[in-house]
Amino acid sequence: MAELHPQVVHVTIILALVGVAFRLLSLTGRAAWASPAAAVLLIGAAVSSIPSVQSGIDAHGPVERVPGARPAVVEHEEWGERARNVLLVLGVIELLGLAMRNSPKVKLVHGAAAAIGLVAAFAVYEAGEHGGELVYSYAGGIGIRSGDPKDVERLLVAATYHQAQADRKAGRADDAAGLIAQTAKRFPADPEMQMFAAESLLLDQKNAQAALDALAGVAPPDGNRILIGRKATLQADAYEAAGQKDQAIAVLEKAVAAFPSPRMQQRLDALKGGAAK
Repeated sequence: MAELHPQVVHVTIILALVGVAFRLLSLTGRAAWASPAAAVLLIGAAVSSIPSVQSGIDAHGPVERVPGARPAVVEHEEWGERARNVLLVLGVIELLGLAMRNSPKVKLVHGAAAAIGLVAAFAVYEAGEHGGELVYSYAGGIGIRSGDPKDVERLLVAATYHQAQADRKAGRADDAAGLIAQTAKRFPADPEMQMFAAESLLLDQKNAQAALDALAGVAPPDGNRILIGRKATLQADAYEAAGQKDQAIAVLEKAVAAFPSPRMQQRLDALKGGAAK
């Protein structure tokens, strides 16, 4: 059930939080529909909490083996189990309320459900918060959920991009260049990755000619306006850095003629304005 964890757990979160809100609303006595709606939602949350936790347990193995991720996995799992346990108690209370719906004491049951519901909402929030931390701070499950190796490749490219940006910001241009070059070797037929590597030659290594040589071997798919424009812009930047402004203008003029673009036109106008001076 590991691959179903994101879908199942979000159903549980919605059922629980909306159900608790409806239960609190029902205590005001102003909305007759709120009480039965709360009962249905909270019982549903209790039931769905079981596969939510089990699917998370099934998914945690590969994630916790990532160096440094285990404490985050354990914390998320513990809060998930707490949320499940409180929701199961809440579900039993709601079932009791349905059985006592014609009794004058049902208001006490609903009051208890509202109180336990607030505890459940807190536990659900904590489980979700730690789950979000696991996914977004530790890349938990990213790239491996589907079992498709392509997803792992996308994860590698994304990690390379963000780490390179961080290296540049910290003034570690050589580290950024080395990381990008290493990753680009794994994707020799990917024009986007090769353009990314060429950009690094220009930005990180300040080697305009090497960037131009690398771009010469990149062939964007026919008709792909974005990649064709990206290559032309990079070539223009490299030609300008090499002191060949006329070449930069010629590249952009050709690209704009084939695929009009306000951004490329603006860049072309700026180059022509500089050349005129």
